[in-house]
Amino acid sequence: MKKLFTFVMLITLLVPSMSYAQSPTQNTSGAAAASSGGTVIPAPQGYDAYRHNIPRGNVQQISYYSTTVGKTRNAMVYTPPGYTTSKTYNVLYLLHGIGGDQYEWLNQMNPRNILDNLYADNKLEPMIVVFPNGRAMQDDRPIGDIFAPDKVAAFETFEFDLINDLVPYIDTHFPVYANAQHRALAGLSMGGGQSLNFGLKHLDKFSWIGAFSSAPNTKPASQLITNPSQTASQLNLLWLSCGSSDNLLWVSQNFHNSLDSMNIPHMWYLDVGGHEGKVWSSGLYQFSQRIFK
Repeated sequence: MKKLFTFVMLITLLVPSMSYAQSPTQNTSGAAAASSGGTVIPAPQGYDAYRHNIPRGNVQQISYYSTTVGKTRNAMVYTPPGYTTSKTYNVLYLLHGIGGDQYEWLNQMNPRNILDNLYADNKLEPMIVVFPNGRAMQDDRPIGDIFAPDKVAAFETFEFDLINDLVPYIDTHFPVYANAQHRALAGLSMGGGQSLNFGLKHLDKFSWIGAFSSAPNTKPASQLITNPSQTASQLNLLWLSCGSSDNLLWVSQNFHNSLDSMNIPHMWYLDVGGHEGKVWSSGLYQFSQRIFK
């Protein structure tokens, strides 16, 4: 309970500084950006803007029964341009923050434009993207006190909903590869913490993991990684990114430092911005180009 209270207080202090860019663009100079583990070129101007005369993916709502929660739950699914059931696809599960739901990414971070544009530029491997509701409880709407203990706890419960209910549903209802080599898990803020907590625990399910501006729900790397050499051998990519002026930068920085101390290969990108939408859109732009290759 003490850990939960501390987490809620940290997030509460952060909320007034949070913003969501409606049409975010990146600083192309890279002057305030830094990276390790590989070269990262900042997203170009207009990378998330609507581009005319290119093929487009589609978004649909799906409903699946959650044995974890005991009810039918909804998620959104993006299928790429040219999607057909005669092909087999990779899957990226993309998680939202503490104040969001399955619509947060779609409504505020322009993922459709980002992905459509990257497909048009031949920079992505074929994948579907699943946007779940990471608050696994009976009433999973982001209403009332989003920091209430039962709602915060529901983000932990989502581990079992994801592994036992949602992933099996996607595996059987879409033409996807049902193995870790072709599954990725990533998210923003609270969802970034979930991605690290769940992904590193279930490397038999996910070998591509991305965390954008992880929140204090992130467990210590030393707790999630007990056998560094084994973890390193199972990962295809572990990506961390955060805005240089984010009040929660310490979460990602500490995790990055711990990975370095354990010699876990990973990419660390210090982006331009705070705890805000343009950093998360940039995170998707960067991460999506590196997975399934």
